[in-house]
Amino acid sequence: MTNYEVMFILDPALEDDKKEAAVEMVKEIIAAEGEVGNVDVWGMRKLAYPIQKKNEGYYVVVEFKAQPTLPKELDRRMKIADSVMRHLIVNKDEK
Repeated sequence: MTNYEVMFILDPALEDDKKEAAVEMVKEIIAAEGEVGNVDVWGMRKLAYPIQKKNEGYYVVVEFKAQPTLPKELDRRMKIADSVMRHLIVNKDEK
């Protein structure tokens, strides 16, 4: 299994329970085919530039281990999620 990290920014206008539900959705997608590691919720942060006319976002970082096919599926599911403004999946094993 390969080590990965996904960082995603949620819409700051979401209610707290919807933010938690979005984080749980990502963890469930990963848990289906891999292992969820450390989940680090950074909370509200100012964005470097406006995204969808918003200047703040709710940041979350999730470390996980999975087969090389999982990040592609995770990427696809996060692109269609309305609550996710941006996301980035990084392979931590590459040099």
